[in-house]
Amino acid sequence: MIAAAWNLMLAFAWVVLTGDFSGRNLLAGLLFGYVVLALMQSQVPALAGHAQRLPRLILFIGFFLKELVLANFKVAFDIITPPWYMKPGVIAMPLKATSEFEIAFVANLISLTPGTLSLDVSDDRRVLYIHAMFLDDEDELRRSLAELEHRALELFH
Repeated sequence: MIAAAWNLMLAFAWVVLTGDFSGRNLLAGLLFGYVVLALMQSQVPALAGHAQRLPRLILFIGFFLKELVLANFKVAFDIITPPWYMKPGVIAMPLKATSEFEIAFVANLISLTPGTLSLDVSDDRRVLYIHAMFLDDEDELRRSLAELEHRALELFH
């Protein structure tokens, strides 16, 4: 969080010093700040791991968009073709997320994906109950949801 605040301050300083308040220049300032902080992370303990966060975020966004598009096509195909292949059901998915924020983040990502909906979290916050539109293979669904959770949690650790 400290690195993000420093990155924003460096970007703001860049914009002010260049006198160009365009979005393109702000993006250049953010990239400039990122490079400066990445070079300084070995000297400043609070910046440890900063250089790895942006590539992880970009990879996660690509992964999630791919999953989102595939799920949209699967649901759309099932709806527009006459014999419906959906086999709805509810599964219990063990969680690796521990904080309320991480659990909420993972649950929202699952709910954003067409064909799945987060229903509830167990009282001990170790299990997430999910309604799935296509429950043909429970193990495969659990595996793909666990991969989504793992990639999401990598953003915070």
